[in-house]
Amino acid sequence: MSKEPLPIQRKVTAPGLRRRKEAGEKFSVVTACDFPSARAAEEAGIDVLLVGDSLGMVELGYQNTLPVTMDEMVHHCRAVSRGARRPLLVGDMPFLSYQVRPEEAVANAGRFVKEGGMDAVKLEGAGPMLGAVRAILDAGIPVMGHVGLTPQSIHRLGGYRVQGKDREGARKVVDDALALEEAGCFAVVLEAVPARLAALVTSRLRIPTVGIGAGAGCDAQVLVAHDLLGLLPGVTPRFVKRYESLYERMVEALSAYRADVESGAFPAAEHTYEMPDEEWDALEAEFPGESPAMPGRRVSGRDQRGPVRNR
Repeated sequence: MSKEPLPIQRKVTAPGLRRRKEAGEKFSVVTACDFPSARAAEEAGIDVLLVGDSLGMVELGYQNTLPVTMDEMVHHCRAVSRGARRPLLVGDMPFLSYQVRPEEAVANAGRFVKEGGMDAVKLEGAGPMLGAVRAILDAGIPVMGHVGLTPQSIHRLGGYRVQGKDREGARKVVDDALALEEAGCFAVVLEAVPARLAALVTSRLRIPTVGIGAGAGCDAQVLVAHDLLGLLPGVTPRFVKRYESLYERMVEALSAYRADVESGAFPAAEHTYEMPDEEWDALEAEFPGESPAMPGRRVSGRDQRGPVRNR
């Protein structure tokens, strides 16, 4: 039985998410990097789509997020913006697209909105990054912050490690989150921090917190779609709940397709197109003795099969 389509709802906005926090309503965030994933997330009622630089790892095969370029991010943002209308669309600013100069940060943030169709951008860190945050906000572009584990700083952090496990580190997470709120961010991601610390930060901020590996005390949760759907093989991080195992199902389907092709079972008659007998007979007369030995069916008049989908 097909599900009833979701009713048309208002566009999710940055100010609207703050009102959600004030009302005690949690909201969902997931990554999207192409048209089909955006369409599926929209139909599922996801509130925020993050075109994360994690696409460099899960879509482009990089070892980490550092090689991702602005052109790659804008390309994927365009596809997502064509697939979803209701969710708030957030573009993840890649490494060195905002760290060098505030003016460069504004120009790159503008590309996310003007070329990529995004509603907002996300960037990592506080401290030296606050100038970029303020400059982007002054240009009229909403900014989502990101503290705790910041993957673009993995070399400085020594890898993908939980942050804020001691008093000094925890204090830095709190101070950075408060600084981002003061700078004007509409939300802040808390990644890989102890659950009690994330709950403390959430209680201190007026803006929503978006947790990933930060416990249930955050105002929202975000996961990489590839992780929660099981689109890639291998071990998933501890904080991921896998809702499906689509990689295995894809392998099974592709193996069945290969077997059908090799055995001749595909394509069957229902997967092929025909031409009227009189047209075929006229064509065949032009090539006597050269008719292909292939199965077919005799038809009359105009073939009524469905349209050919462009590839």
